[in-house]
Amino acid sequence: MDGLIADDWRPLALRLAAALAFGLVLGAEREWRGHDAGIRTHAITALSAATITLSALLLFDALHARGGDADPLRAVQGLAQAIGFIAGGLIFVRGGDVRNMTTAASLWMAAAGGIAAGAGQWRLLALAAAAATLLLTLNLVLQRIGWSRDGDRDAGATRMPNRRGSADQP
Repeated sequence: MDGLIADDWRPLALRLAAALAFGLVLGAEREWRGHDAGIRTHAITALSAATITLSALLLFDALHARGGDADPLRAVQGLAQAIGFIAGGLIFVRGGDVRNMTTAASLWMAAAGGIAAGAGQWRLLALAAAAATLLLTLNLVLQRIGWSRDGDRDAGATRMPNRRGSADQP
């Protein structure tokens, strides 16, 4: 598996460190904005995603070497499903306001970056880190130059129509 040997801890440490760094970058922006899911939550999410991915890949190698049939993508699929459930729990609606959408999305991205780091997909991780960081900080730039409507809203709430189609009613 791409030079990943269970006896050599360095490739494992590099992949875990890359996932941790990715989670720290995403979490720093959320922390700076005062959201509950900040540096620790994003870093732990990315680190745990990388750990599960590495474990699945190592198990695949061990089982495949003995002639067994294993599918490491099942672990990634289960991880994506679990993170989706956790991220969905962050989102809440009150009246016409939807809160924590960006935090939930960035937590999902932290897991995706952890999976990429765990799999040793360095180019994918670098591109994802650049794109996610740009997207998370872009709104700050737009607010400063007056192009964002979020500056007028209460703590980043997004107005969404309710089931009756009216977001204007309290």
